Amino acid sequence: MTEPITTDPITPEPGTTDPSTTGPSTSGPDGIDGTDVWEPHAPAPADGLRPLYAEGLDLRVGGGAATARAVADGVAEVSAEGPGPVRIEWRLPCVDATALWTPEPRGTGWLPAAWSAPRRTGLAAGAPIAALVGTGDVAVCAFAADRPDVLAGAGVVEESGEFRFWAQAEGRLTVRIDTSRRHFARCLADLTAWWGDTRTARIPDAARLPAYSTWYAMHQDVTPARVEAQAALGKPLGLDVLIVDDGWMTADRTRGYAHCGDWEPVSLPDTAAHVRRVRDLGVRYLLWYALPFIGTDSAAYRKLDGYALAEEPHLGAIVADPRYPEVREFLTDRLARAVEEWGADGLKIDFIDRFARADAPPAGPEADCASVDEGVERLLAGIRRRITTANPEAMVEHRQPYTGPGLWPYVTMVRATDCPLSPQENRQRTVDLRLASGPVPVHSDMLMWHPAEPPEQIACHLINVLFAVPQVSVDLAAQSEAQREALGFWLGVFREHLATLQLGELRPARPDLGYPLVTAAREGTRVVARYAALPVDASGGWHTLLVANADADPEVRLTGGGGAAEVTVRDARGRVLREGEVELALTGTIPVPRGGLLTVRRR
Repeated sequence: MTEPITTDPITPEPGTTDPSTTGPSTSGPDGIDGTDVWEPHAPAPADGLRPLYAEGLDLRVGGGAATARAVADGVAEVSAEGPGPVRIEWRLPCVDATALWTPEPRGTGWLPAAWSAPRRTGLAAGAPIAALVGTGDVAVCAFAADRPDVLAGAGVVEESGEFRFWAQAEGRLTVRIDTSRRHFARCLADLTAWWGDTRTARIPDAARLPAYSTWYAMHQDVTPARVEAQAALGKPLGLDVLIVDDGWMTADRTRGYAHCGDWEPVSLPDTAAHVRRVRDLGVRYLLWYALPFIGTDSAAYRKLDGYALAEEPHLGAIVADPRYPEVREFLTDRLARAVEEWGADGLKIDFIDRFARADAPPAGPEADCASVDEGVERLLAGIRRRITTANPEAMVEHRQPYTGPGLWPYVTMVRATDCPLSPQENRQRTVDLRLASGPVPVHSDMLMWHPAEPPEQIACHLINVLFAVPQVSVDLAAQSEAQREALGFWLGVFREHLATLQLGELRPARPDLGYPLVTAAREGTRVVARYAALPVDASGGWHTLLVANADADPEVRLTGGGGAAEVTVRDARGRVLREGEVELALTGTIPVPRGGLLTVRRR
């Protein structure tokens, strides 16, 4: 839940000037003016930076008039407006800091320098949110901006040992700054709620169910028979959604995107009948589209090559310019066919980030949009309108980095970007997305493994994405009985505890170490995923505690709990290894094998 928000204006301290307006330029607390920091990537506005009063913040603004107000304990909202670029900048002591969190794929435990290149976010790339995390996983400072197109910097000021944040946008900007020192996940949850849950598209239940993807398992070699066989094998295991990826629109198997644009089902003949056979299994069907690409080998290229936003010769395609109504109408018709004519349940829309161009050419006279972002919004809105008219439960998948709140009205799930056979990276990316995606379901990158992968490691692949919706992409027919048992058992855990795992309060620990322990809690159920040999907090008022062990150390130590409880230990394949009663206050460690699950229920 979000804490109550107040709207009391920030009042000036005795002897200070009116806090609602900017004043003359002054130096910071260490005598270092904000304009004195070396800024090779994004110079401050021409009129410099001036102080603005906000309790607990060393705040500066530039480019126009500015206001600040308190909205909760430790939370301020700062707005600036002017005729050109406006900038809001603030500093705080960099004390007990451990990591800079952002929603983009990144390393762990690194604090950039203040002169590092800033992040540029936009409608089709990134999200304007970040947090400086400190010891104990508190947010030393978290912030978000109210618009998608922001240039934002963050880093250590070498001259003073402070940490500086700044955000800049054209014309107007509002940022919300949280220095309440609560758990960083709670602060980020409040910031994403500020963006507004009401703008989110209706989320069908199927968007939260485990899915099978053809990509890693088949790449472009898709046929109706192969796809239907995997759907039939996946359904009993708990894979209720099928996503057919690249290859269905071409007979070419050499990768690249030269055949995109026409979107004719070359490799899926009699498409409607094929989709119907999959759906008759009780499996929902999504079809992949590389939305921006018009391949040079397509008939569409001859029609739209005059409407190129950019050339992508290494991919064999152009990026179509959505500022033109002819482009939007063509692409909308192509994508809507999957739902309207073939009966698919939705679309996997890929490469929206290719629309994000800092060097977009001037629009021609036929364009009806002032910006590329406006064209992208109109395009996605038109597609969404068409497919939900045909099927109100239609789903749309987007992928990192185009996951920001500006796209929430047009999407029903977002996926971690590709990281094949990288369980730790999949964990970090899905947790990061959960923290920044508000109410939108988060999907893992597709899980794949070598045919010789032991069931314990298959279980660990699944545990690493336990707080997301798993997508699986292996040849299910080639799996051994033990491998299928591990897959089926853990998919069952995902389904049984879906509400806690996906909708519960998420508390990831130690972002500086890649989240070695992650917890979710909801209505008396607590689920902990253990990725390192760390103790598990068993205190509090839970009635069911689940501990998924993805570490080689089997000795799970519960701390802080009390009272009698029933415990069940299962291995990676779901086989019961131990059942019995324990006294939590007296329990030392409970052996749980790698890939196994400990279930504790209070009596």
